[in-house]
Amino acid sequence: MKRVAVILSGAGVFDGSEIHEATAVLLALDRAGARVTVAAPSGPQLHVVDHLRKEPAAGETRDMRVEASRLARGPVADVKDLRAADFDAVVLPGGFGVAKNLCTFATEGAACTAEPATAAFLTAMHDAGKAIGAACIAPVLVARVLGNRPGDKRPPVRLTIGGDPGTAAALEAMGARHVPAAAHEVVVDGEHRVASTPAYMVAERISEVFDGIGRLVDEVLALC
Repeated sequence: MKRVAVILSGAGVFDGSEIHEATAVLLALDRAGARVTVAAPSGPQLHVVDHLRKEPAAGETRDMRVEASRLARGPVADVKDLRAADFDAVVLPGGFGVAKNLCTFATEGAACTAEPATAAFLTAMHDAGKAIGAACIAPVLVARVLGNRPGDKRPPVRLTIGGDPGTAAALEAMGARHVPAAAHEVVVDGEHRVASTPAYMVAERISEVFDGIGRLVDEVLALC
């Protein structure tokens, strides 16, 4: 049985994890018989967005891990307590929370920094040769953590966010190689043991998201 960590960043597309993508990841892992640990960092989101009005809600604060529990239907580990030795893979659904809470890409672009505990866990997983999966905007976090690593003689990690030129350029500025892909496609970098799919970066229907993420989970588990 594969042991997989799923890292969330809140609950809701505009300020946390994209709910359809998170659900697709959890469903695909369950169907594959994986043992899943849902995790999130503890600490406040960048901001809280009113999802009806699609505007920041003045005066509200929410904790990433508390919000992630809305999706988990069970315990949510603190990312800082995760150990690479306990897992075969990690999967990151998308949503603006990746770019706002797990890193600062939403405000700083290619000059962004990653949330320290999340960066430490992804680095440890990569160093241990464990599989990493990323959907939607999550490849920007992977690029930030794994791109331009001193001493790594391998070619740049291959990732996809679909086809948006600006985001693709930012990925490459962070030391990754961008590969265009459709919603149902998965880009697999066997050397780095990383797989990614665009999901809602390009998908127009929820079925496309579930198709792509189902294939992503299959590829991640095959890399284990």
